[in-house]
Amino acid sequence: MYGVFQTYYSHAIAETSTASAISWIGSVQVFLLCFIGTLVGPIYDAGHVRSLLVVGSFLSILGVFMTSICKNYWQLLLAQGVVTGSGFGCLFLPGVATVSQYFSTKKAFATGIASVGSSIGGVIYPIIWTQLQPKIGFGWATRVIGFILAATLIIPIVVIRPRQYPQKPRTLLDLWDKNSLLDLPYVLFGLGILFGYMGIYVVFFYIQLYGRSRADVSSHLAFYLLALINAGSSLGRILPNFAADYVGTLNMQTSFIFASAVLSLSLIAITNVPGILAFCVLYGFFTGTFVSLPAPTVASLSKDVALLGARLSMAFMAAGVGSLVGSPIAGAILATEGGNNWTILQVWSGGLLILSSLSMLGARIAKVGVRVNAKA
Repeated sequence: MYGVFQTYYSHAIAETSTASAISWIGSVQVFLLCFIGTLVGPIYDAGHVRSLLVVGSFLSILGVFMTSICKNYWQLLLAQGVVTGSGFGCLFLPGVATVSQYFSTKKAFATGIASVGSSIGGVIYPIIWTQLQPKIGFGWATRVIGFILAATLIIPIVVIRPRQYPQKPRTLLDLWDKNSLLDLPYVLFGLGILFGYMGIYVVFFYIQLYGRSRADVSSHLAFYLLALINAGSSLGRILPNFAADYVGTLNMQTSFIFASAVLSLSLIAITNVPGILAFCVLYGFFTGTFVSLPAPTVASLSKDVALLGARLSMAFMAAGVGSLVGSPIAGAILATEGGNNWTILQVWSGGLLILSSLSMLGARIAKVGVRVNAKA
C-alpha cells in the first residue's frame, strides 16, 4: 500500500523532498523484504520458524507504529523503510516455503492462493487509511493499520508449521551457487526478474499522482487507484497460477510480463477517469504473476533440488536490487520538466518490462527451443 503514502508524503511530512527521494522509502522496504527474506534461509532450515514469525511480526508492527509519529523524511525512511521492511523480510520466507510442502501437485496454484493475502491487504489497507486519515489524522490512521496488522499476524504465528526441514541445513554460503551463473535459462530468467522488479513498482508508486495530474482524477478517487490495482492482482495470482500447472510457469510468466509492458506503455495515452480505472484493474491482474510465479518458475528451471534454495535466494536478491533502484530513478525522471515528465517515466517503466519479457522469452527458448506448444 506504499503508493498511498507516496502521494501523501509529497504534500505532507516530506513535502520538501523530491518524488525520487520519497520513493526510496518504499523501495528500501521492498528491497529488504526480498533481501532479508533470502538471508534468513539458514534460520528457517534450522527449525526456528516460530522465532522468525515473532521477530518479523514485532518489527513490522513496530515500524508501522513508529511511522505514525514520524515528523520528517529521515524518520520515515528508517521506520517505514528499514524497520518495517526488515519485519516483512522475516515473514516472507516462512509464508512462501511452507505452503509448497503441503502439496505434491499444483504447487504453483497453491502458492498463488497463498499470495492473495498480500493483495487483499493491498485493497483493504489503503481504503481504511484513506477513509480515516482526514477524520482522525495521519498518526491515528496509521496506528489503526498497525492494530489490524497485529491482530492478523497472530494467525500465522499460531498455524504456520513446516512439514519437514532439509536434512542438511543451509549456511550463508549456500545462498550463492556460482555454477548457476553458467545455466543460461536460469541467468536469463534472473535478468528478467531484475528488469521486471525495476519496472513494475513504478506504476504502484506513482499511479495516484499520475491520475491527479494527467487524468483529472479527484483527490478522493485517486487514493482508491492502488486498491483497484491490488484487487486485479488478486485474480492475477490465482488464475495464471492455475493455468501454469498445465502450460508451464515460464510460459505464463513471459506472456503476462509482455502484457504488463504493453499496459505500462499504454498509460501514456490514458487521460480520462474511465480509462485509468480500467487500466488499474488490468495492470494489477497481469502483474500479479510477479509475486506468485517466480518461485515455481525457479523450481522448474532447477534440475538439482538440492540447489533450489540457493537459486531462489539469488533470484530474490535480483528482485530486491531491481525494486531498490527502479522507482527512485523513475522519480528522478519525473522531476525533470518541472516535475511533470510523465511520458518518459512510463517509457522507463514499460521499457524495463519489455526487457524483462525478452529475457524471459530467451530463457524459454534456451530451455525448450522455439516450439510454440512446448511446456516450460
